[in-house]
Amino acid sequence: MRVCVVGAGAAGLCAARHLLVEPCVTHVDVLEQTSQLGGTWVYTETTGYDDFGLPIHTSMYKSLRTNLPKEVMGFPDFPVPESEKSYLPAKDMLAFLQSYAEKHGVTEHIKFKHHVQLIKPKQGATAELWDVTYKNLITGVTETKEYDYIFVCNGHYNTPFIPDIPGLKQFQGDVMHSHDYRVPDIFEGKKVLVVGGGPSGMDIALEITSVTEKVILSHHVKEVGSVFPSNLTQKPDVEKLDGNTAYFKDGTQEEVDVVFLCTGYQYNFPFLHESCNIVVEDNCVEPLYKHVVNVQHPTMCFIGVPYYVCAFSMFDLQVRYYVRSMNGTFKLPTPNEMMRHWEEEKIDRASRGFTRRQAHMMGPDQGEYYISLSVESGTDPLPPVITAVHNHSSQKFLDNIAGYRNDVYKIIDDENFIYSQLQEKYYASLASEASTETIPSVITKIREESSIRFLNNLQNYRQDVYKIIDNDTYEILSNGKREILC
Repeated sequence: MRVCVVGAGAAGLCAARHLLVEPCVTHVDVLEQTSQLGGTWVYTETTGYDDFGLPIHTSMYKSLRTNLPKEVMGFPDFPVPESEKSYLPAKDMLAFLQSYAEKHGVTEHIKFKHHVQLIKPKQGATAELWDVTYKNLITGVTETKEYDYIFVCNGHYNTPFIPDIPGLKQFQGDVMHSHDYRVPDIFEGKKVLVVGGGPSGMDIALEITSVTEKVILSHHVKEVGSVFPSNLTQKPDVEKLDGNTAYFKDGTQEEVDVVFLCTGYQYNFPFLHESCNIVVEDNCVEPLYKHVVNVQHPTMCFIGVPYYVCAFSMFDLQVRYYVRSMNGTFKLPTPNEMMRHWEEEKIDRASRGFTRRQAHMMGPDQGEYYISLSVESGTDPLPPVITAVHNHSSQKFLDNIAGYRNDVYKIIDDENFIYSQLQEKYYASLASEASTETIPSVITKIREESSIRFLNNLQNYRQDVYKIIDNDTYEILSNGKREILC
């Protein structure tokens, strides 16, 4: 079997890693249009277009740190190296991916600066084959090559989603998308309207408060309990723009200099011919069985489509799932059966409040999704603790956007984890240096718990009653309910 992998980001590297040790696979090409591996984890100050006239792929900004702890960002067989902090800068994750590729012999199979122009089923073939046309950006030579399987791993954080806000095109100030954001200096002294309350929107809004006159953060995330700097104001969705004035759905208005769109990205597969039978509409990629398999052409798969997940672990599981279908370990359902499953899943998700645009959003559903891939294919499951840490850190993000990256996680076993804050380690280092006893960890835990309760319930948090049980454990009496925490 000859396999083409599109993209040398984390998903593509993971696909190649497993394909290269699969006996049924005879040849693997990883086609990457840039000069280095890493995909979205590569930082460049260049925005817009590269030297070959192609859109810059990466959306990485200079200060980015992971929004998930490193303990759930590794691959099942290749964890992120131990370090004091759980939330790492992008350069560390890029170095991690480079190490992963080198260890598994992937790098030598990557064709750098090779731009995929077209993928389509081969006409007249007795079995399903694929013609892949790509251009060597250095030589300018275009080539078409035949493959048995296609792994689409081009990521989905590179094509900006521009919302339809009335008056946006006529806005008299500056408009930009977070895809082109690198450093905050460009906003110095300005009034900036940040549209979007996802992880990047919250992060960037907080970062640019250091240089702006004012930040107006427009979003519809209901669970945010964070306290923001005094020059940041939260607003509901933008109703319209008129001149330099933003009008919000609560009837208020603000004068702004910049509209900064942190509105996410769209799935985009410009190289897929229409005969591949993949449609992207309202950010729903269909039809995909298990969010992986092209229903109409099962020798094509997509790795990494779901979001709000433990990405690298999910990539690994998706690849193992699909490779086991390639080598005959298990048989995929028929196209009709896969289509029926896809339609039933859409109906189920709609009944639970998911919009079409959220067709691939997992979040709390990710654990069940991982189990379904494992059970059907018979491959090793992901430990439940991965999902537990993801969900815990996601809530901490909402509770304390400014400080959640000070949390340090440690996975105990497949189901359990503990976490603490860096201040605990600071106390311990002082105690060690002075040869005295450290502050009990329960002190830090109570401080953290009370801070969260302060943010979530300013009026009533002082009615909580705490009692220390031992150096690690305490109890809370709140609204007549007793909780024991450790």
